[in-house]
Amino acid sequence: MRAASSLRLLVGIAVAGALSLAMSPGLRRSAPAAAESPTAGEPRLFGEGVLATPDDEFGGTLSPDGQTFLYCKSVPRSQFYVIVESRRKSGRWSSPRVTPFSGRYRDSDPVSSRDGSRLYFVSDRPVGGVDRKNFDVWSVPRRGEVWGEPENLGPPINSDKNEYFVSFTRDGTIYFTSAREGSHGPIDVWRSRLEAGRYSEPENLGEAINGKEWVNVEAWIAEDESFLLVGAFGHADGPGDSDIFVSYRKEGAFGPLRPLGPSVNTPAREYSPRISLGGRRLFFTSERGMPTQSRSAPWTAAEFRRASGAVLNGLGNIYQTDLEAALARTR
Repeated sequence: MRAASSLRLLVGIAVAGALSLAMSPGLRRSAPAAAESPTAGEPRLFGEGVLATPDDEFGGTLSPDGQTFLYCKSVPRSQFYVIVESRRKSGRWSSPRVTPFSGRYRDSDPVSSRDGSRLYFVSDRPVGGVDRKNFDVWSVPRRGEVWGEPENLGPPINSDKNEYFVSFTRDGTIYFTSAREGSHGPIDVWRSRLEAGRYSEPENLGEAINGKEWVNVEAWIAEDESFLLVGAFGHADGPGDSDIFVSYRKEGAFGPLRPLGPSVNTPAREYSPRISLGGRRLFFTSERGMPTQSRSAPWTAAEFRRASGAVLNGLGNIYQTDLEAALARTR
């Protein structure tokens, strides 16, 4: 669940519908596919002009084969959002299209399985024909380019409270965020082991990760479970109201959350961290740009209008950067 919308989602609870997306001028072109090597230095926009547009975008995940990119587009500020996909064709990213299973309900934060055969996401869609007005974790199978029907994960992962985000270790352990009973704060990070093909009763990660004032919306676990990335509100040591933090696991226990450096975290909102399957690239969402620009003179009406229609207009964009560079000085 995108960080920019989560505070609103807490008190009640991240694109227009499929037709408006298909007709959007920013979606009619194709962009060169990103290089497979990690980016050095400062983070850069992923797929600028096609995947990164003036629209509000967040939560990007690259398929294991590197040929499909799935992410979310939102109606600012996050009243409705859909999952879209872009495919690499002849070295370029295609114009994104709404996935066949999305476009009707609020669907968020796609995460691919290791083999690419299944996609996990969060949705407020009805369960068994009953609208519970609740966000659950869902999955949808995929064979080649054909999507199946979404399936609710059910208990013990889903509860009668909201679930927001999932990620997996190499052995199938699921890390997720939830507002369920037993949480230390508004949204906590939880973990469930995969045992004999079933998920065990979830365990809270404890006070090193979860706190009374911490809204831990997203939690991405490293495949070997050596560290955890958290996108969160409410941490006093971050430069913005939503930042990305890391915790390292040593001798079976997670240490305190530490904010990533200024190349990732800024006074704008940063959230929705993901690591490429090869473990070399960090993808994240940032709202840096127009609202955080330093200016020597006030905006004119014409300047403001142009900037509001540009990619860096302060709505969400997806960035990529070298993972090791992003983690530097946090160990």
